[in-house]
Amino acid sequence: MPKISDKGRMMPESPIRKLVPFAEKAKKAGRKVFHLNIGQPDIPTPQSMIDAMHNLDVKVIEYSHSAGIHSYREKMCAYYKKHNIDVTPNDIIVTAGASEAILFAVQTCLNPGDEIIIPEPFYANYNGFATSAGVKVKPIISSIESGFALPPISEFEKAIGPNTKAIMVCNPNNPTGYLYSAEELEVLRKIVIKYDLFLFADEVYREFCYDGTVHHSVMNLEGIDDNVVLFDSVSKRYSACGVRIGAMISRNREVMSTAMKFAQARLSPPSLGQIASEAAMETPESYFTEVIEEYRKRRDIVVEMMNNIEGVVCPNPKGAFYVTAKLPIDDADRFCQWLLEDFSHENQTVMLAPATGFYSTPGAGKNEVRISYVLKVDDLKNAMISLEHALKEYPGRIL
Repeated sequence: MPKISDKGRMMPESPIRKLVPFAEKAKKAGRKVFHLNIGQPDIPTPQSMIDAMHNLDVKVIEYSHSAGIHSYREKMCAYYKKHNIDVTPNDIIVTAGASEAILFAVQTCLNPGDEIIIPEPFYANYNGFATSAGVKVKPIISSIESGFALPPISEFEKAIGPNTKAIMVCNPNNPTGYLYSAEELEVLRKIVIKYDLFLFADEVYREFCYDGTVHHSVMNLEGIDDNVVLFDSVSKRYSACGVRIGAMISRNREVMSTAMKFAQARLSPPSLGQIASEAAMETPESYFTEVIEEYRKRRDIVVEMMNNIEGVVCPNPKGAFYVTAKLPIDDADRFCQWLLEDFSHENQTVMLAPATGFYSTPGAGKNEVRISYVLKVDDLKNAMISLEHALKEYPGRIL
């Protein structure tokens, strides 16, 4: 039988989805599973998006321009203008989710064997995107003790070598919910200038900031227009993960013209998704006000109840809708599987994402899990009660 590629063997499994078969088995056995493993919001998608799809009056669903529908990109520019980001439609390539945008950027800006520095823990699929492009991730660990703040500049400089080509950040962060300050982004700006690196920024959770905090975009950092590449998506902003529409944005003309060759090779982003996403631009600010307040309530419930469990450390995140918590357990992967295979409290259990998959450093995150607070408050309360009982019963509990 022919052998699969080395790259295929190296491709990491998703820590978010690899436990799905165990969850399905638990459901078939009649247990209720609280899904806190994946960032799939239960917030209703804006009605304007639903209406745009229902009222579509076309005879043929055509390819769009490879960069995306021009009227949609114009509306995106107006959206960014509201966030003090000045771009033109030519600075935007619409993609099949932010995932495709990251793949385009990595393949455009880095060669096989080049290195990209990423503070960890980080979104698990960054490992997969790097593997796809033959790029090596150089991780810099941020600690739960500091609430996962940006590591000091000295740690970045230690990691920079002759093959270093880029730095990648997610702000607000998935999986920690950490929101980078203007001062931390200024540190990155100085490093990027000093070593002439690309700065990739995943800002898909821009809207979700709490406690009066403000999101600062890398697009507003002075003097590095040619270094910055921004990734965005409608998935979480409008609770529309399934439309698969994202964007790659940069003022660097050479980067964008090169990325267009990759965009042309895949023909076009999804037309129906773009139509829905363009309609979403009419979403009133009141939608976000209500959604952010709902997520804040959910965050507060999770953080309070988690920190009331003996042995648990759970920082209070300022953004996104995730927390990464440290549990008194021997092995997060084993614990998360045990929850689905062997545990039940009042015929309920919890599905979490083991944090090991959000690190590149071997052995890191062994006693940490990511929790997505994307369920209603009552469900989150029941999930936290179940988790408290589970930690008392788990045979691998660390006292």
